[in-house]
Amino acid sequence: MAELRYRAGKIRDPGVHKIGIIALGSHLENHGPALPIDTDAKIGAHIAFQSSLETGAKFLGIIFPAYELDTIDHGIHVSMDVLKENVINTLNQAKKFLNIEKVVIVNAHGGNIPLMAELWDIEDETGLSIVFNNQVISSEGPHGGSGELSMAKVLGIINENEVINQANVNEYEEIGLHGFKQARQDDPNIEEGARDVEENGVYVDEEYGHRLFSLAINSVIFDVEKLLDF
Repeated sequence: MAELRYRAGKIRDPGVHKIGIIALGSHLENHGPALPIDTDAKIGAHIAFQSSLETGAKFLGIIFPAYELDTIDHGIHVSMDVLKENVINTLNQAKKFLNIEKVVIVNAHGGNIPLMAELWDIEDETGLSIVFNNQVISSEGPHGGSGELSMAKVLGIINENEVINQANVNEYEEIGLHGFKQARQDDPNIEEGARDVEENGVYVDEEYGHRLFSLAINSVIFDVEKLLDF
């Protein structure tokens, strides 16, 4: 077996070879007329990939399925049990073939947040130390709103001709989760996002998109640094 040169290339620390970064988003949900249905997956993958370039940690790709609350019907999602099983299987494959010991999960879909409650079980089933990074969800604002539009502009996946229609919440109930009354009643944050879009509309600002990506990527880099010290 060849002896690998773990110090070769531009890396922060040879220990990053034991750390993986994987994206978690959603591939199949509506985001209004200006954004594709896999917006979350593309945003999450970009953050994870750029973070791996900056740190030298291994880019593990993206987890395919996603979860969503029953009260929000704007796409095709799976149960929490199915998502959890898929995450465990995916991470075990990474551990087996890449000698991964630690992982940062970059989440870019708000519906996946309940997975955080399952992290202890996932760590037990994989033997990995796991950090769940939710920074982009915390900072991007309402679903299909200005934050996602601006990041999509950076990625080149926005339909400029449809931006004018993006805030039409009567036709596109998923924008700001406007049309999901029970979810709005259950979660003050969802209610706040829906009202924001209703009252203020949406806009595209490429500089804002770059700032959101920078904030999210730096947050993942910080998580990698913490895992190096752990």
